[in-house]
Amino acid sequence: MSADPHSMNPVRPTPRRLDDVPGWFWPVDQLLFTRILDGQTDAGTTGDLLELGTYLGRSAILIGRHRQAGESFTICDLFDSDAPDAANADEMSMSYRKTLTRQAFEANYLAFHEELPTVVQAPTSVLQDGRITAESCRFVHIDASHLYEHVAGDVQVARAALGKNGVVVFDDYRSAHTPGTAAAVWEAVFSHGLRPVCLSPEKFYGTWGDPLVVQEMLLRHDWTGEGWDLCRDTLAGVEVLRLSGNGINPSDPEAEAEAARPAPVRAVPRGPVPRPRSVGRRLALDLLPPVATRAVRRRLQAARDRRTD
Repeated sequence: MSADPHSMNPVRPTPRRLDDVPGWFWPVDQLLFTRILDGQTDAGTTGDLLELGTYLGRSAILIGRHRQAGESFTICDLFDSDAPDAANADEMSMSYRKTLTRQAFEANYLAFHEELPTVVQAPTSVLQDGRITAESCRFVHIDASHLYEHVAGDVQVARAALGKNGVVVFDDYRSAHTPGTAAAVWEAVFSHGLRPVCLSPEKFYGTWGDPLVVQEMLLRHDWTGEGWDLCRDTLAGVEVLRLSGNGINPSDPEAEAEAARPAPVRAVPRGPVPRPRSVGRRLALDLLPPVATRAVRRRLQAARDRRTD
């Protein structure tokens, strides 16, 4: 069971599984991240990785698993630094209390990786100064401030950083308590050329490139056969996938192993095997009044007893 992300206790056991790390990174998104990043690797696509807002590192740990030789992974988060404005300070106080520290993030990350990513402890607006090389990234995850002005700035950071057909992911694009994120994301779609690729209940996946490239990558997998709900919609003239449900998540090795275990063998009862009832007999027993049903069951049992004598 994951630790409470709002706990005031900074001392936590070393995480052994991704879900041991506090945070809000659900299985459907873990799987979408995995398949997009793996698909890019399989296609020979290279590029750096970038995350704006990381909390205690759950999504960063997964992204870091996909860093290839020669690629960099950059994290930008305030952690326990002062917020740049009063609205952001209020947001952090309400959402994270005292749990968000760089030390906690680094301890969690190093439980899964031998070295840390590049960490920029600052507001995400500092990335607008060009410190991320233009068109150098293949994957950007944005989960920092939910205030419209900040997310709108993060949109432009991602747009400048992403290379051809690179993917950007926005968290909380539809939550009731994050209207600023929704406003900035849909503004990017209708005014700044962002094209939807896929929607999960929590995250928006898009590109400034060709969405079909990413969608074809995702559709190579049998999502419905794995227990997920896959639908298609059209937004802004582009087909977009919608994914939800509670299917198998191979990005969690323990969950994959559990799913692969054979079902327990049930003991075969001794004695004659009862014949299955016909649909008509089942309906009759269901629809008769209780007194009549009990009488029918007694006669049937007596007949079975006579056959076994």
